[in-house]
Amino acid sequence: MWMAVAITATIFAIGNILFGHFNERTPKWKRVTKVILVLALVGAISAKAGPAWGLAPIALLLVAAAVVHLWWLPRHGINGLTGEPREKYYELKGWTRKP
Repeated sequence: MWMAVAITATIFAIGNILFGHFNERTPKWKRVTKVILVLALVGAISAKAGPAWGLAPIALLLVAAAVVHLWWLPRHGINGLTGEPREKYYELKGWTRKP
């Protein structure tokens, strides 16, 4: 169980380091809540069904992220790797240009 939780936490840590700037205006409480809920879900599934099944939600989320970034965002005029143009990306997130 703990291996699946550790892998998930590592993915979150690396993701926040590399991609945190894309969520610059997301409230901190939402970001922390997301991490806690996902780690709890992975831990619960791992405890009940085993570590391989505990990582299944993470695999599904990675596949969903790939679909969004490689297909959906470009289809809506936003580069899925850079988030440009910023105005369209901010509009999609519901943010205004200036804080």
